[in-house]
Amino acid sequence: MRNIDEHTITPAVISRQAESGNPRFKEIMDSLVTHLHDFARDVNLTEAEWMQGIQFLTATGQKCDAKRQEFILLSDTLGLSMLVVAMNHAKPRGATEATVFGPFHVDDTPAAEQGADLAQGAPGAPLFVEARVQGLDGRPIAAADVDVWQADDDGLYDVQRPELGDTRRARGVLRTDADGKVRFRTVAPTAYPVPTDGPVGDMLLASGRHPWRPAHIHFMIKARGYQTLVTHIFRDADPYLDSDVVFGVRSSLIGDYVKHAPGTAPDGSVAQRPFYTLALVFVLSTAS
Repeated sequence: MRNIDEHTITPAVISRQAESGNPRFKEIMDSLVTHLHDFARDVNLTEAEWMQGIQFLTATGQKCDAKRQEFILLSDTLGLSMLVVAMNHAKPRGATEATVFGPFHVDDTPAAEQGADLAQGAPGAPLFVEARVQGLDGRPIAAADVDVWQADDDGLYDVQRPELGDTRRARGVLRTDADGKVRFRTVAPTAYPVPTDGPVGDMLLASGRHPWRPAHIHFMIKARGYQTLVTHIFRDADPYLDSDVVFGVRSSLIGDYVKHAPGTAPDGSVAQRPFYTLALVFVLSTAS
């Protein structure tokens, strides 16, 4: 096709993709091109503005490394991650709801025994968690892997602390017992800002948005025969529950973090400072 103009460019690009051997890939690319071109026409995008957009995306990629994923953060803060989760992880009534994965999960999380102290020196008030994993029928799910990770009282994940190197803390993978339970000690989560030292932070600032996430603990639960659950448990009464920067809050995921005076903790130790307990039930839906 010759004499391309702003009106004929879109069908010209789509026609070039007509021979794709992957129908789903073609469907996605055709829609992407259509919406992207319509966006440029809708805002009357200038060359200078599009170059700024290219530089933004380039900087986003350059900010990514083995411990930080700026593109996930971009997807999260634009609400795209939560939209995809909502579309792909609708749960039957009674099942625990899913939410965003986040950029701070790592694949080398160490296994932990029942009752382990996952905090491993992370700052924060002691928190004792007992969680039960069960099916929709109420039966416990034994031998489920419960992957836990969170920020510490300074609002930082271990991978955000260069001084820790490859040391892992405030995270661990536990396996449920015959009653479907796991027990562990950690620290009470606190609200924290997402990283703002990169292009996503610049975008939030330009948009007049705050960067804060309400306090939460991440869980990823895997069990044979059941759908993998990726979720958070948020802290009740957090001031950012209604304005989470990544739009991940669901009312059913707000936990009851109970504060206790110093004294005997659930694991039999003596706490010299106030501590918290958190009792949870995770309900998994079957893989089918």
